[in-house]
Amino acid sequence: MSDKNEWGSNLSFVLAMVGSAVGLGNIWRYPYVLYSNGGGAFYIPYIVAILLMGVPFLILEYGVGYNFKSSFPKAIRKIHSKAEFLGWLLPVSVFIIMIYYSCILGWDGIYVILSFFKGWGADPNTFFAATLLQSSESATGLTSFIPVIAIAMLISWLIVWFISHKDLEEGLGKVSKILVPLLFVIMIAIVAFSLTLPGAMIGLNELFSPNWSLLLDFNIWMAAFGQII
Repeated sequence: MSDKNEWGSNLSFVLAMVGSAVGLGNIWRYPYVLYSNGGGAFYIPYIVAILLMGVPFLILEYGVGYNFKSSFPKAIRKIHSKAEFLGWLLPVSVFIIMIYYSCILGWDGIYVILSFFKGWGADPNTFFAATLLQSSESATGLTSFIPVIAIAMLISWLIVWFISHKDLEEGLGKVSKILVPLLFVIMIAIVAFSLTLPGAMIGLNELFSPNWSLLLDFNIWMAAFGQII
């Protein structure tokens, strides 16, 4: 395999994988899922889901990549030609996820700019729904074209292209060494700031005073495994 498709160091690989594993779902979605599924009690089914499904799938994916050094569909075809369609489930799933992830990244980019002057005003919910999304109760709202979001999405895709078209180490490797540590610094700052907001104690009580009886609820276990996926 050419150097273009090889990591320059173990650190680059580990940081890139950590950044991939964290993802938007574990930053944007996880707090909501935790709060709505028993608070601190949710950690038990979540850890079980990690051990039973997350870790095995992680080992499978990395093991296939290390041994076959090819795309997942091609690797599955090498294992069994008739099972190649299973290998396509992963890239198709990633493509579907990226359809709405790119939109969320566009929102994020817009809010980064707005954050410098608190551009969402006194009512963030109304601004997001009415001004940014221009949401409508009619079915025609589903096909509305919003230029500012389209431009933000285009910029996010151009950034992704600029990073990914380079050599693996020169592109993703170097970016991971900067952005992944920065992510953890930002998350610590967000947590510290959130503790100063109204209602912070309510969240802490939910976290450290869990309702253990909810562990008998099948839906909580489904939510935990769904979060891993």
